Amino acid sequence: MKIKITTKELKSDFAKEVKERSGIDVKKCYQCGKCTAGCPVAYEMDYMPNQIIRFVQLGLRHEALTSRTIWLCASCITCSTRCPKEVKIAELMDVLREMALEEGVANPKEKNITTFHKAFLNSVKKHGRISEFWMLSEYKRKRPKTALQDIEIGPQLMLKGKLSLTPHDIKGKKSIKRIFEKFK
Repeated sequence: MKIKITTKELKSDFAKEVKERSGIDVKKCYQCGKCTAGCPVAYEMDYMPNQIIRFVQLGLRHEALTSRTIWLCASCITCSTRCPKEVKIAELMDVLREMALEEGVANPKEKNITTFHKAFLNSVKKHGRISEFWMLSEYKRKRPKTALQDIEIGPQLMLKGKLSLTPHDIKGKKSIKRIFEKFK
């Protein structure tokens, strides 16, 4: 896919802002493509992981933040592991997701993913770890069309001890809360 770039679209401080927020220096990437070659979900992405990095390098903020790619990234860290320059691409995708949400420019085609992302983070914020039941209940409340899709597997998961109605809080909840406050 070709993109026509005009100087009006370039935001030269974008890479700097990403580095300040994440500690990731995207300038180290020389576009070898190992991240893309190892990505298990690249076939579904509108732009490949190395292209997202290039967008950040070039200051193409809108293209990076509105892409489907940042929402489809499974954070499996295969890309980060394969990178010869140790660019933490999975972490970069997390930062770009948060920026897209903050700026209200998240890809509208990814409403289910953004809703799930928020429910996941809210669960971690509240309990210090993921509480599947409460995360799913928040997600289903916000996406009512999906409310009954998985209803038949809930009891099976509960019987096997895989889904608990009561959240299991961790001891260091205050530390988790401080992390969330720091990155508001």
